[in-house]
Amino acid sequence: MSKPFFGAVLRLGAPRRAVPLACAIAIGLVWITAAAHAATWPGALDPALIARAGHGTQSALILLDAVDPTAGPPKGAGFEARVASTVARLREHAEASQAPLVAELRRRGIPHRRYWVANAIAVEAELATLADLALLHGVARIEPNVPARARLPDAFPAPSAPKAVEWGIANVRAPEVWALGHRGGGVVVAGQDTGYRWDHPALRASYRGWDGASASHDHHWWDAIHTDIGAPNTNPCGYSVPAPCDDHNHGTHTMGTIVGRDGANEIGVAPEARWIACRNMDLGDGAPSTYLECFQFFLAPTDLAGQNPRPELAPHVINNSWGCPPAEGCAWQTLQAAVAAVRAAGIVVVASAGNSGSACSTITDPPALYADAFSVAAHSSSNTIANFSSRGPIAIDGSGRLKPDVSGPGVSVRSALRTGAYGTMSGTSMAGPHVAGVVALMMSADPTLKGDPDRVEAILRATAVPTTSTQNCGLFPGAMVPNAVFGHGRVDALAAVRAVLDQLLRDGFEDGATP
Repeated sequence: MSKPFFGAVLRLGAPRRAVPLACAIAIGLVWITAAAHAATWPGALDPALIARAGHGTQSALILLDAVDPTAGPPKGAGFEARVASTVARLREHAEASQAPLVAELRRRGIPHRRYWVANAIAVEAELATLADLALLHGVARIEPNVPARARLPDAFPAPSAPKAVEWGIANVRAPEVWALGHRGGGVVVAGQDTGYRWDHPALRASYRGWDGASASHDHHWWDAIHTDIGAPNTNPCGYSVPAPCDDHNHGTHTMGTIVGRDGANEIGVAPEARWIACRNMDLGDGAPSTYLECFQFFLAPTDLAGQNPRPELAPHVINNSWGCPPAEGCAWQTLQAAVAAVRAAGIVVVASAGNSGSACSTITDPPALYADAFSVAAHSSSNTIANFSSRGPIAIDGSGRLKPDVSGPGVSVRSALRTGAYGTMSGTSMAGPHVAGVVALMMSADPTLKGDPDRVEAILRATAVPTTSTQNCGLFPGAMVPNAVFGHGRVDALAAVRAVLDQLLRDGFEDGATP
């Protein structure tokens, strides 16, 4: 059983004792009134919180009214300016709108942690207190902030003899892009996951905190796991660790697929890209607040003390090989404001579609279900869809939107492990990193794509290998492209980079430049 996120909680009031019947009735009426009021207050107390009345202190996430993150500078302002403007706007709005609530939390002695990326505050409080807080001006919703067990694949030992190029890397045609001279240089990718073995032979050279002789983790690493939220005190990494550490294998494996190389193992799509990271899960247990904390770090990377934020060091693409299920901590909209803010800043948000297939409309978890996330299904080496790969369209929000966007290699993918060795995993968790790597290749071919998710995503969709399915989902027949199984098709790095280079050539002619 998980311990409170913030550790010890100050409990207010006198010791429990016998209560006269009249007082008991009055107290009961107060509780009934609070519960009834919460049920009718727009977006106030989540029913899951009310259902746990009497369980004492609860971990909750208070979401306040969000600001429109897109009302910043135009895209032409440049990536760094776009990120800085978005961060400033979010922080200013959160500082002003959270002030009355923060004052009340301090008055009551309630521990809390603030997040400007989504204008939210994580707290530990009893239901009666949460009901009071729900009445404050600007409070939109109060939801559970409980650990969410991610469905993470297990690692299996890899063949002893490494392949020169792994099948997934060849499948997306990355080596053909390398032959054109584009290997991800000048691009920063980020991952939030179970942590990372930064000094793995396949990852050390590309870690942004490594200068070739020594490591500095300020502004390149953040640990959002501050205390045990899974099995108590069993994490092999510890908590709030000052250097990247992986407690599972999952994170190291995903990053290996994006950037990994060691001279013999070509496991990464974009081997010359640099990476930064954040740990958002404790042995596979995450919570809405830990995911928010990592998104916030990526928008304005801080030092290890959480100070000196530097938006100019934000990554260009973020890989998210995880989902936060509504039944285990996230309502479908819980992370929506954060993902919208990150994309508004010009960062491409790649999200694995989930492993709840093969039925239709099984893409249900944040962030994959959002329009602001580029969602990735999984296919095998024979280019057939993985049975476990979640399908669209999106039903949980009533939109019927098409998802996934594309598919990537996700079955028996060989990559790095936290032990320093290599192993295979299967899941859409493995497919997303292939696409994140392709994004890095595109940006290395045309740096003006940095800060322009619209163009990046449009090119990925337009150049995907059209792939049909026998499965019909919603209004998307499998015989048509796009469909709700493969999306627009299988990601093709060479076609995407060629489209980028062709556009550069056309722009050069139009500008009168020598091609």
